Amino acid sequence: MIELCNVTKNYNNGTKALKNVSLFIEKGEFAFIIGNSGSGKSTLLKLLLKEVEPTQGDIIINGQNITNLKKKEIPYLRRKLGVVFQDFRLLPNKTVYENVAFAMQVVEATPKEIRRNVPMVLSMVGLSKKARVYPNQLSGGEQQRAALARAIVNNPPILLADEPTGNLDPGTSWEIMKLLKDINNRGTTIIMATHEKDIVDKMKKRVIELKEGKIIRDLQKGGYRNEN
Repeated sequence: MIELCNVTKNYNNGTKALKNVSLFIEKGEFAFIIGNSGSGKSTLLKLLLKEVEPTQGDIIINGQNITNLKKKEIPYLRRKLGVVFQDFRLLPNKTVYENVAFAMQVVEATPKEIRRNVPMVLSMVGLSKKARVYPNQLSGGEQQRAALARAIVNNPPILLADEPTGNLDPGTSWEIMKLLKDINNRGTTIIMATHEKDIVDKMKKRVIELKEGKIIRDLQKGGYRNEN
């Protein structure tokens, strides 16, 4: 599903974000990427999204080597990837329904498909009654639910989550994690970067720990704290 082969990423300012990283994530896995700030978590996600290019190495997604994709091919790659950010990134001038529908319009879904799928996904994340509300009228947790609905409405095989609970209180964070778990149970591969120790410990999913750009731990059912 996702494979990094000896991937290194050096930035122009001299920062060595990733150092010869090799990693394989199977279809349907739920993997946490953990590590201190500057460990390379965000760079790893940006590489998968083709927001930055590797200095060396290969990245393979769904059997396709994306390392040398042409610029015009990148939007088609991103259609296969749902993304959820810490800061929600909802369009403020659009309602919840319109925010989610916009993700389908981008991939040229038909009006009929939009009318069918958007209400279904909003129901899944518990926002059916907020469909006509604007983002600034929502709580933080509701905004993240809306962002999650937008990320999954096109049924992507892979969901990337970059600190999705970082701005939420503990109770709301667990509501989001339950949704992510449900999405994973439906077959979506999830890669989540996080600092949230309690969530990682209790979820008991795969844990990949980065330190100074290198993988120092990779456990199928690990916790945030290294027990070795």
